[in-house]
Amino acid sequence: MQSTATTSTTRPTSPSNASRRRTSVADYNSSFDDLPLRDDEPPHRRASAFLEIGLGGDDPIVDAKLKKESRPRLSVRFRSKVEVVEPESIDDYPISRSSPVPQRDMPFFFPTLPRLLFLVLVIVLLAPSLHTSPLLQVDANPVPPPTDRVARTLPQPQKRADTSTNVCKRWSQQSALVNGTLYLYSGRSTTSADQTANTWNSDFLTVDLTKSWQISSPSLTGLPVPSGPPAVSLGYLWNSYDSLYLYGGEFSDNPVTSPVPFSTWSYDIASSSWSESKDPQTVEGVHSDGGNNPVQRAAEGAGVSVPSLGRGFYFGGHLDGYTTDGWSQSIPRVYLRGLLEYTFPGYGNSAVNNGAVAGSEGTYRNITEGGIQDSSGFPERADGILVYIPGYGKAGIILGLAGGTNASFTQMNVIDVYDIDSSTWYKQATTGPTPEIRVNPCAVALSAADGSSTQVYMYGGQNLIPAGEQKQYDDVWILTIPSFTWIEVDTSKQSSPPARAGHTCNVWNSQMVVVGGYVGQDLSCDSPGIYIFNTSSLTWQNSYAALQTDDKLNRQESQKNDASALQGSFGYAVPKAVQEVIGGNAVGAATVTAPAQPASTGPLATGGPITYTVTGADGSVATETSTPGGGTSGGGQSSGGKNVGAIVAGVLAGSFAILAIYLGFCAWVYRRQLQIYKNHNAMAQNQALAGDSRYIGAGFVGGGKLSNQEKSQTSDSRNSADNRSGNGSNISATGRANALHSNNPYRNVPGGAGTATAASSTDDLMAGQEPSFLGVMLNPRRSLRVVNRD
Repeated sequence: MQSTATTSTTRPTSPSNASRRRTSVADYNSSFDDLPLRDDEPPHRRASAFLEIGLGGDDPIVDAKLKKESRPRLSVRFRSKVEVVEPESIDDYPISRSSPVPQRDMPFFFPTLPRLLFLVLVIVLLAPSLHTSPLLQVDANPVPPPTDRVARTLPQPQKRADTSTNVCKRWSQQSALVNGTLYLYSGRSTTSADQTANTWNSDFLTVDLTKSWQISSPSLTGLPVPSGPPAVSLGYLWNSYDSLYLYGGEFSDNPVTSPVPFSTWSYDIASSSWSESKDPQTVEGVHSDGGNNPVQRAAEGAGVSVPSLGRGFYFGGHLDGYTTDGWSQSIPRVYLRGLLEYTFPGYGNSAVNNGAVAGSEGTYRNITEGGIQDSSGFPERADGILVYIPGYGKAGIILGLAGGTNASFTQMNVIDVYDIDSSTWYKQATTGPTPEIRVNPCAVALSAADGSSTQVYMYGGQNLIPAGEQKQYDDVWILTIPSFTWIEVDTSKQSSPPARAGHTCNVWNSQMVVVGGYVGQDLSCDSPGIYIFNTSSLTWQNSYAALQTDDKLNRQESQKNDASALQGSFGYAVPKAVQEVIGGNAVGAATVTAPAQPASTGPLATGGPITYTVTGADGSVATETSTPGGGTSGGGQSSGGKNVGAIVAGVLAGSFAILAIYLGFCAWVYRRQLQIYKNHNAMAQNQALAGDSRYIGAGFVGGGKLSNQEKSQTSDSRNSADNRSGNGSNISATGRANALHSNNPYRNVPGGAGTATAASSTDDLMAGQEPSFLGVMLNPRRSLRVVNRD
């Protein structure tokens, strides 16, 4: 379905055919015409250590001057890396004495050392005064210009015009927020109420969110109109911490404009320059296609940037004749359900290329096989939204909301959840009243100060049913995470902006900045079309208020050391309407810490939010909490109020304290009971030695042995001691009473006969068994009665 053709051209290189002229001795100096040479030998070439490049052959090189007088042979040798040559005397050449060679005097203009020194001195003396000469002035012109010739000017490079900030309506643009500057690129706009064509543009603007302003006059600046990136709408503008990356979008349909082959256009913020990466290809990775496929331009998809990971995502969308080069307008559009991932240049991604750092063109991965993405319950869709939520997995999760196709729309009672680390999709049911189906809304996410909850704010959108009667919305909804409960914001008593769809939302200083949007035909103009919603007080404002913070990423004060924390959450307080659903207070402390509809699998079943500690106004600091998967949070700062970690720690500490107290109590009871046991043994031995009849019994008088009947009765009396009445009336068959009955500390307990719940310690004492610490621990009540009785 998707294919691109890549062509390459090679510029032929033309070889240079330069010829160099060689000069003979006779041509080089005419003074040698009178020098007769020997007929029997060829002209002798004198070798030189300083040959010019391009000279060659057998042409001799001779000196330019020759003297008449013969000179003796020189003995000086010239040495170089090329060769060592001994110069020959001019006497080697036979010269006729009858034809003298006239001697040439040195010309006057030939430089000598004194002349050179004099010239340097003149220049040094006169140079400082030259700048005052009228001939060297900028406007000096001693030669008047001809009057009959038209003056020519060199062509100057044309400066690109700045984007106009004055529009009637603006919608379907791409936006990105970096370090307090909101960038807006392309989209559609009109300059008058009756304009219906030529709405696509290449506008490039910024909104300054580091300063306060009124919505009637926002801090809007037009940048030079780019000449490279195409004019598209309904694409996405990914962003890292220092660059923007344009993906997707559709071309004009009035007038019809044919799409160009897709390229990744990046904007370097520091240098204010655009660059193009042509013909990008996908790479093979986890749950992706086979790689090496051309990246196609989709439109009306849902995008999100995660700068802390160095990645951008684009979900769904469609392909048709206004997005794809070579696609016939007679072929219906095709809706998508894949997730396109772009790893920014200079960032690594463990899911592709074994985690290698992406090159200057970045890396694309088309995720098509992630979990339920393969099932029929995961339909194609366009015009939805993506929201990034930190925590719950090693790299966080992404929520897919709203959207649909020409035939069906996505209900929001079940949310699609993408686990970034495992590249897998899951589904999560929601509770509470559900928003109506819609396409083209916008959404932002903000984190409570302690991280115990994250709120997703969704605004606007439109319903395309019935066809031809689309309806725009002006409602605001909150999806609180991890409860996954929908909460409708009551704005009925507020002055709300007109209902809209196809707008963009970004958040900074906990204020949602809404730009543009399609407002239907009833409203003639919507200018300047920028609105502010306070996410803490849940109210629309007439102005934007810049808060003071030293964090360029505008995170919560407690989270500013955590790169994964949500940007734009600075100053955010959990609204009362949310607290009533999930508990806690303005800084967090949510008591609902899991989905109201339990998750059976995935990161919501096994993970949790990243929580932080918040320093209170009184300086108190709560215990640092843990991140999902174990370990402490790198951004653990401070939290007011309780959280899961603090509750668990408190419960454990209390349990250990109670156990220690119980063990100490049992040890005290055991020592008292052991002392009673020892005293009893000593008393029994003394009575036996003294012949105490109370203990020996009548049957033992005379030293006789017990009969079998007596043994049985004695045993029965002992074994059933705790089952007899405490009135002391039980007498054995031999007329012998139980000598210990009246002194038994385990008897006559409150409640009367039969109140003992276990074997009495009386049996242990009569059997000679010593009390044990384990017995005291298992039944401390019985042991305590022994001690109290004593």
